[in-house]
Amino acid sequence: MTPPESPRAPPGASSKPGKAAARPAPAAGLNPAVAAALYKRAARHLAALDEDWARHVAAIGPCRHESRPARDPYEALVRAIAYQQLHARAGDAILGRFLALYPGQSFPAPRALLATDPQAQRDCGFSASKLATIRGIAQAALDGIIPSRDEALAMTDEALIERLVTLRGVGRWTVEMLLIYTLERVDILPVDDYGVREGYRRLKRLDKAPSPAQMRAIGQACSPYRTIAAWYLWRMPAMAAPAAP
Repeated sequence: MTPPESPRAPPGASSKPGKAAARPAPAAGLNPAVAAALYKRAARHLAALDEDWARHVAAIGPCRHESRPARDPYEALVRAIAYQQLHARAGDAILGRFLALYPGQSFPAPRALLATDPQAQRDCGFSASKLATIRGIAQAALDGIIPSRDEALAMTDEALIERLVTLRGVGRWTVEMLLIYTLERVDILPVDDYGVREGYRRLKRLDKAPSPAQMRAIGQACSPYRTIAAWYLWRMPAMAAPAAP
């Protein structure tokens, strides 16, 4: 499992967030200086866990996680679904054809998306199921189920997950990508993500990757910087380096 540039969304699973007093406040549009300082603190925290983490953090270097805070939750969800089960190049091609249906718009508004002939959207390369999910997201945005960016920033991780996983085709992993890339939450560890668990297996030279439940327990030591831990685990040798779509 990797983030949105080549995502393979997993089934849902629960994850307990860290205590509010122990985690950095959600950031809204971190400027480069603030982000660099935060990532540096996170890297020190991870490197202090044990020799394996220290060696890996030193080998990879400074965290260069890139978020997409300008996007609202509606757009972020549509993009995440577009990339599900696809490698980056295929996702880029399909999304490019989809956006070409809306010249002059950086991204179609929910009403514009729903007003478009579904067959034209299918011809972009979406499966019937994926298109139904995307159109459902657009309708949910109009119905007020999907919050605005400001509303989402005021919600806890779990509250947002519980609200959005009610939508067809939207699982916990998809919402976690929204939390990581759009809302810039720094304490999210997507334990259903294959890349995270396989990265940890490689880090610890294990015969078998930990289960999601095991990864959840392991990840507690990385709090309040579990997002940055995921970033480093995605960059274990022989694994694709992720980036938001």
